[in-house]
Amino acid sequence: MSGFERHRRTGHVIATFTGFEADLLRSLASQMVELLRNERAEPAAPTADAFEAMMAEFSGATTIPEDPVLARLFPTAYPEDEEAASDFRRFTEGGLRDGKAAASGSIIDVLEEAGLPPELTEDGLVIDVELTPDEAETWMRAFTDIRLALATRLGVEAGDEHYWHSLPDDDPRAQAHDIYEWVGYLQETIVEALMS
Repeated sequence: MSGFERHRRTGHVIATFTGFEADLLRSLASQMVELLRNERAEPAAPTADAFEAMMAEFSGATTIPEDPVLARLFPTAYPEDEEAASDFRRFTEGGLRDGKAAASGSIIDVLEEAGLPPELTEDGLVIDVELTPDEAETWMRAFTDIRLALATRLGVEAGDEHYWHSLPDDDPRAQAHDIYEWVGYLQETIVEALMS
Protein backbone atom coordinates (compact mmCIF):
# COMPACT_ATOMS: atom_id res chain seq x y z
CA MET A 1 0.00 0.00 0.00
CA SER A 2 1.54 3.24 -1.13
CA GLY A 3 0.27 6.72 -0.54
CA PHE A 4 0.46 9.98 -2.40
CA GLU A 5 3.63 11.84 -3.29
CA ARG A 6 4.50 14.92 -5.31
CA HIS A 7 5.97 14.37 -8.75
CA ARG A 8 9.30 16.23 -8.90
CA ARG A 9 8.98 17.56 -12.44
CA THR A 10 5.27 18.32 -12.81
CA GLY A 11 4.44 19.24 -9.22
CA HIS A 12 1.35 17.03 -9.50
CA VAL A 13 0.32 14.66 -6.73
CA ILE A 14 0.56 11.01 -7.78
CA ALA A 15 -0.41 7.63 -6.38
CA THR A 16 -0.65 4.05 -7.57
CA PHE A 17 -3.54 1.85 -6.45
CA THR A 18 -4.22 -1.82 -6.97
CA GLY A 19 -7.47 -2.51 -8.75
CA PHE A 20 -8.97 -3.61 -5.43
CA GLU A 21 -7.90 -0.39 -3.67
CA ALA A 22 -9.19 1.80 -6.49
CA ASP A 23 -12.49 -0.08 -6.57
CA LEU A 24 -12.85 0.24 -2.78
CA LEU A 25 -12.13 3.97 -2.96
CA ARG A 26 -14.68 4.37 -5.76
CA SER A 27 -17.25 2.46 -3.68
CA LEU A 28 -16.67 4.68 -0.64
CA ALA A 29 -16.94 7.84 -2.76
CA SER A 30 -20.09 6.52 -4.47
CA GLN A 31 -21.72 5.82 -1.12
CA MET A 32 -20.90 9.35 0.00
CA VAL A 33 -22.42 10.86 -3.15
CA GLU A 34 -25.54 8.74 -2.74
CA LEU A 35 -25.92 9.71 0.92
CA LEU A 36 -25.50 13.41 0.17
CA ARG A 37 -27.95 13.42 -2.72
CA ASN A 38 -30.66 11.14 -1.32
CA GLU A 39 -31.74 13.01 1.81
CA ARG A 40 -32.86 16.28 0.28
CA ALA A 41 -35.39 18.77 1.54
CA GLU A 42 -38.85 18.33 0.09
CA PRO A 43 -39.63 20.88 -2.62
CA ALA A 44 -41.89 23.70 -1.55
CA ALA A 45 -45.53 23.60 -2.60
CA PRO A 46 -46.39 25.75 -5.65
CA THR A 47 -47.57 29.24 -4.79
CA ALA A 48 -49.14 32.13 -6.68
CA ASP A 49 -47.16 34.71 -4.70
CA ALA A 50 -44.08 35.70 -6.76
CA PHE A 51 -42.02 36.62 -3.69
CA GLU A 52 -42.82 33.32 -1.98
CA ALA A 53 -41.95 31.42 -5.15
CA MET A 54 -38.59 33.21 -5.37
CA MET A 55 -37.82 32.56 -1.71
CA ALA A 56 -38.74 28.89 -2.09
CA GLU A 57 -35.89 28.55 -4.57
CA PHE A 58 -33.47 29.69 -1.87
CA SER A 59 -34.87 27.58 0.90
CA GLY A 60 -33.41 24.28 1.89
CA ALA A 61 -33.45 22.01 4.87
CA THR A 62 -34.07 23.77 8.17
CA THR A 63 -33.69 20.88 10.61
CA ILE A 64 -30.81 18.65 11.59
CA PRO A 65 -30.59 15.66 9.24
CA GLU A 66 -31.89 12.40 10.71
CA ASP A 67 -28.95 10.36 9.46
CA PRO A 68 -26.13 10.53 12.06
CA VAL A 69 -23.48 10.86 9.34
CA LEU A 70 -25.26 13.82 7.77
CA ALA A 71 -25.74 15.35 11.21
CA ARG A 72 -21.95 15.15 11.70
CA LEU A 73 -21.20 16.49 8.22
CA PHE A 74 -23.64 19.39 8.73
CA PRO A 75 -23.63 20.24 12.43
CA THR A 76 -25.83 22.92 13.92
CA ALA A 77 -24.14 26.28 13.45
CA TYR A 78 -25.87 27.98 16.37
CA PRO A 79 -26.79 25.42 19.04
CA GLU A 80 -28.05 28.14 21.39
CA ASP A 81 -30.30 29.82 18.80
CA GLU A 82 -32.71 27.50 16.99
CA GLU A 83 -34.02 30.17 14.63
CA ALA A 84 -30.54 31.32 13.57
CA ALA A 85 -29.45 27.70 13.17
CA SER A 86 -32.48 26.99 11.00
CA ASP A 87 -31.83 30.05 8.82
CA PHE A 88 -28.14 29.20 8.48
CA ARG A 89 -28.95 25.61 7.47
CA ARG A 90 -31.63 26.75 4.99
CA PHE A 91 -29.20 28.99 3.10
CA THR A 92 -26.01 26.93 3.29
CA GLU A 93 -26.69 23.21 3.48
CA GLY A 94 -27.68 22.73 -0.17
CA GLY A 95 -24.47 24.30 -1.44
CA LEU A 96 -22.38 22.41 1.09
CA ARG A 97 -23.99 19.12 0.08
CA ASP A 98 -23.33 19.86 -3.59
CA GLY A 99 -19.68 20.67 -2.86
CA LYS A 100 -19.14 17.52 -0.83
CA ALA A 101 -20.87 15.37 -3.47
CA ALA A 102 -18.72 16.96 -6.19
CA ALA A 103 -15.54 16.24 -4.20
CA SER A 104 -16.42 12.56 -3.84
CA GLY A 105 -17.54 12.52 -7.47
CA SER A 106 -14.08 13.74 -8.44
CA ILE A 107 -12.56 10.59 -6.92
CA ILE A 108 -14.89 8.43 -9.01
CA ASP A 109 -14.21 10.38 -12.21
CA VAL A 110 -10.43 10.40 -11.88
CA LEU A 111 -10.23 6.68 -11.02
CA GLU A 112 -12.40 5.76 -14.00
CA GLU A 113 -10.47 8.09 -16.33
CA ALA A 114 -7.29 6.37 -15.11
CA GLY A 115 -8.64 3.01 -16.29
CA LEU A 116 -10.76 1.58 -13.47
CA PRO A 117 -13.47 -0.43 -15.25
CA PRO A 118 -17.14 -0.20 -14.19
CA GLU A 119 -16.81 -3.68 -12.71
CA LEU A 120 -13.49 -5.00 -11.45
CA THR A 121 -12.88 -8.44 -12.99
CA GLU A 122 -9.16 -8.73 -13.62
CA ASP A 123 -6.42 -9.48 -11.12
CA GLY A 124 -3.23 -7.45 -11.19
CA LEU A 125 -4.87 -4.24 -12.39
CA VAL A 126 -2.90 -1.14 -11.41
CA ILE A 127 -4.40 2.35 -11.45
CA ASP A 128 -2.01 5.31 -11.63
CA VAL A 129 -3.52 8.60 -10.52
CA GLU A 130 -2.06 12.04 -11.23
CA LEU A 131 -3.77 15.03 -9.62
CA THR A 132 -3.19 18.73 -10.01
CA PRO A 133 -2.76 20.49 -6.66
CA ASP A 134 -6.38 21.71 -6.89
CA GLU A 135 -7.64 18.19 -7.59
CA ALA A 136 -5.54 16.87 -4.70
CA GLU A 137 -7.15 19.41 -2.35
CA THR A 138 -10.56 18.25 -3.56
CA TRP A 139 -9.63 14.62 -2.83
CA MET A 140 -8.33 15.65 0.59
CA ARG A 141 -11.71 17.20 1.43
CA ALA A 142 -13.49 14.08 0.18
CA PHE A 143 -11.24 11.88 2.35
CA THR A 144 -12.20 14.01 5.35
CA ASP A 145 -15.89 13.42 4.66
CA ILE A 146 -15.42 9.69 4.04
CA ARG A 147 -13.44 9.26 7.26
CA LEU A 148 -16.04 11.19 9.24
CA ALA A 149 -18.78 8.99 7.77
CA LEU A 150 -16.88 5.80 8.62
CA ALA A 151 -16.06 7.03 12.14
CA THR A 152 -19.70 7.90 12.76
CA ARG A 153 -21.03 4.57 11.49
CA LEU A 154 -18.42 2.62 13.47
CA GLY A 155 -18.64 4.71 16.63
CA VAL A 156 -14.92 5.56 16.60
CA GLU A 157 -13.92 7.82 19.48
CA ALA A 158 -10.67 9.46 20.52
CA GLY A 159 -8.48 7.11 22.52
CA ASP A 160 -10.28 3.88 21.61
CA GLU A 161 -7.46 2.41 19.47
CA HIS A 162 -6.95 -0.48 21.90
CA TYR A 163 -10.54 -1.62 21.39
CA TRP A 164 -10.22 -1.67 17.61
CA HIS A 165 -6.85 -3.43 17.65
CA SER A 166 -8.15 -6.08 20.07
CA LEU A 167 -10.88 -7.25 17.67
CA PRO A 168 -10.21 -10.50 15.78
CA ASP A 169 -9.08 -10.03 12.18
CA ASP A 170 -12.22 -11.71 10.84
CA ASP A 171 -14.55 -9.34 12.73
CA PRO A 172 -16.35 -7.11 10.18
CA ARG A 173 -15.94 -4.13 12.53
CA ALA A 174 -12.16 -4.62 12.52
CA GLN A 175 -12.16 -4.79 8.73
CA ALA A 176 -14.25 -1.62 8.47
CA HIS A 177 -11.90 0.09 10.93
CA ASP A 178 -8.94 -0.96 8.78
CA ILE A 179 -10.61 0.83 5.86
CA TYR A 180 -11.11 3.89 8.09
CA GLU A 181 -7.38 3.85 8.95
CA TRP A 182 -6.42 3.34 5.30
CA VAL A 183 -8.42 6.39 4.22
CA GLY A 184 -6.70 8.29 7.05
CA TYR A 185 -3.33 7.18 5.70
CA LEU A 186 -4.28 8.38 2.20
CA GLN A 187 -5.43 11.68 3.66
CA GLU A 188 -2.17 12.10 5.58
CA THR A 189 0.00 11.35 2.55
CA ILE A 190 -1.96 13.66 0.26
CA VAL A 191 -1.50 16.49 2.79
CA GLU A 192 2.24 15.76 2.99
CA ALA A 193 2.50 15.68 -0.81
CA LEU A 194 0.73 19.03 -1.10
CA MET A 195 3.05 20.56 1.50
CA SER A 196 6.29 19.25 -0.04
